[in-house]
Amino acid sequence: MKLQGKTWKFGDDVDTDAIIPARYLNTSEPAELAAHCMEDADPAFAGRVRPGEMIVAGRNFGCGSSREHAPIAIKAAGVSCVIAATFARIFYRNAFNIGLPIFESPAAAEKIQAGDEVAVDAAAGTIYNLTRGEEYRATPVPPFMQEIIAAGGLIDYVARRLTREKNGM
Repeated sequence: MKLQGKTWKFGDDVDTDAIIPARYLNTSEPAELAAHCMEDADPAFAGRVRPGEMIVAGRNFGCGSSREHAPIAIKAAGVSCVIAATFARIFYRNAFNIGLPIFESPAAAEKIQAGDEVAVDAAAGTIYNLTRGEEYRATPVPPFMQEIIAAGGLIDYVARRLTREKNGM
């Protein structure tokens, strides 16, 4: 999986309430969640983010509650991936479960600036800052987790596997 896009930059400890404020949790509709994505961190984000763009953040991205709404909002907003120094454990799991690629790279999180054009090679665990001519290492995404992302999330991945097994493949 290779991704490329402009970046949005956020700091440390971006919690799930900043990603999708609790006042919008009366729905699980992805488009509605996307309309309020990052609203408390950057009120203009949802209206200005473009498909394929990326979020870059510091330590402990996605801390707070265990709700899956946060990665769903990010993915539905069109964000292709999140690069952070570290992720909160439950956000990390939820992101893969819903098919949102995430990459841990303290160096990338520190050096990438808002608006930089970045390319990510998930299989190699490499992040290229095309704007600054820099390369960073990320924790590589294991092949089975790349399959989950490619399938669109864990539910679709399992459904495809069950179909293949049922058809003797």
